[in-house]
Amino acid sequence: MEISFDKISATPKSFSLALDDVVLSGTLSKIDFNTVKLNGELNGNLEVCCDRCGIVFKTAIEQPINLELSQKARQNKDNLDIIEFLNGTIDLEYMLQSEIDSIKSSYHYCQKCDGIEEFEVEI
Repeated sequence: MEISFDKISATPKSFSLALDDVVLSGTLSKIDFNTVKLNGELNGNLEVCCDRCGIVFKTAIEQPINLELSQKARQNKDNLDIIEFLNGTIDLEYMLQSEIDSIKSSYHYCQKCDGIEEFEVEI
């Protein structure tokens, strides 16, 4: 789902998008001519792989998402919650897929492996 920066006003506009049992929903509102504020949530279940035993299992996701979306290149090293869309449109599907990939790349442990503190060390 793509939305043009020009179609977003200062009044929050609701959206909802689902991908692989994960839903991104929230509001978009314009901060200034080139910047839009996204306030939302990720909810759902996501299949991940246990990093200890390799079993695939589902994990529940409930996390807030607060981002600034810009249609200009910005060099703000203090705020890492900025996504630049330089073609004038916000691609919500790309953002949702990016958040899913970020969650999948974290460490995950199944119920059987969670809490096990022993590990192998090769010398």
